[in-house]
This record gives sequence, C-alpha cells and structure tokens, in this order.
Amino acid sequence: MNRTERLYALVEELRAVAPRPRTVAWLAERFEVSRRTVQRDLQALLQAGVPVRDQAGPYGGWFVDPVMTLPPINLTAEEALALAAAVAAAEHTTPFAAAARGAMAKLAAAMSAGAADRAAEASRRIFVLPQPRTETVREAVARAVLEQRVIRLTYADAAGEETEREVEPAALLTARGRWYLVGYCRVREAGRGFRLDRIRRAEVTAEAAPARELAALDPALATATYAESLESFTNRA
Repeated sequence: MNRTERLYALVEELRAVAPRPRTVAWLAERFEVSRRTVQRDLQALLQAGVPVRDQAGPYGGWFVDPVMTLPPINLTAEEALALAAAVAAAEHTTPFAAAARGAMAKLAAAMSAGAADRAAEASRRIFVLPQPRTETVREAVARAVLEQRVIRLTYADAAGEETEREVEPAALLTARGRWYLVGYCRVREAGRGFRLDRIRRAEVTAEAAPARELAALDPALATATYAESLESFTNRA
C-alpha cells in the first residue's frame, strides 16, 4: 500500500468508527507502518482540510468530526480523475489554486472506498509538468477581489513597459485561456482590465475599495460579448 492509498484508507477507517477515536498505535498496527508514519499522515490530512481531529486523554485518539464529514460521494473513478486533472492543470495559472487543492482532498476523502482506490491507481499514470509560478500575484489578486481591498500593481503592457497602478477591484474574468482582473484604475481614472500574466508584482492594501459593477466600468463586459471585447479593454494604456 503506497502513501496515497494509505491516506484514503486512514480516512475510511476513522469514518467507519466515528465518532469513536483510534489511537496512533492501533492505526500503525492496522496499516503495518510506524507510529511516526501514521502521525505524519494524519497531520498531512489535517493540513489538507480533511476533518480529522486529535482527542487527548486516556481514551483519546484520532477521529473524524461527524459534523464536518460528508457522506460517501458516488463519483466514478473517471469523474474523480477529471476533477483532479483539472485542478492539477490549473495549478500554476488560475486564482484559488491552493483552495482547489484542499477541496480536492476533502472530495477524495468523501468518495466511496472502491472509487477512491481506482482513482488512486489511475492517478499514478497522469502527470502534469511544472510551469512558471506566479502564485504570489495570483493569491494577492484573488484576496483583493474577495475582500474588496485596493491593490497596488506593477503592470506590463503589451509592449513590456511597466507602470505602477492602484486598482479598485471589481471582478476576476476568464476568457480564451487567460485570467483578468477588472477594476477601476486610479491612475487612468477609468475602468481597466489587467491580464494576470502581465502583473509583475501585487500588494493588497488595507484600504477598502468601493463596490463597482462591471457595467459601470465598461458596458460590454457585463454582456455575453465580453470575451470579444476583453482583450481590447485590457490593452488600453
């Protein structure tokens, strides 16, 4: 049993006896590994957002929180792989990638044991090659939109010329394989779109941004034709 299979099996074991706990010693014997390995696996599940909990005391141990546990989800192995592949492929290019990884871990933990085993086996034959990372920029942009805070950008235009901007974020949009931050640019005093792959640096400020609707920034962006107009909107100085 490899580590991925063991993680699935640990969650299934804890779910099967919930809310009763299992000790690290019991789990180590059950899965024929060291106590240190079990402890490391449980910490990995906890960090991934799986609702495993540690209860201290003579009758303590690890258990699955029944309040936060989903019932088994009837995804097929192919459906689970489709979701996993989409998350992996988007890892280096989209906002909220870190949250997507956590969601995928929770979903995998809620799958039926048979489907989880088949998905784990098939996943060993799917590879995603690494790409250049802009995680700091993506996470900052996503946080600015969610928290509605002004964001400072160093932005490169189509010619590569960099400018400093303060932007009141309105939305994140995706079209034709690219992600865009759309908001009110204080430097240009107008609505602008910023391609995430052209943002060199991003810093979320503590200043709350006023709410802005897409239609107020550019009417075309609030319609079904926004994909056609977004690139020209972005290329404005």
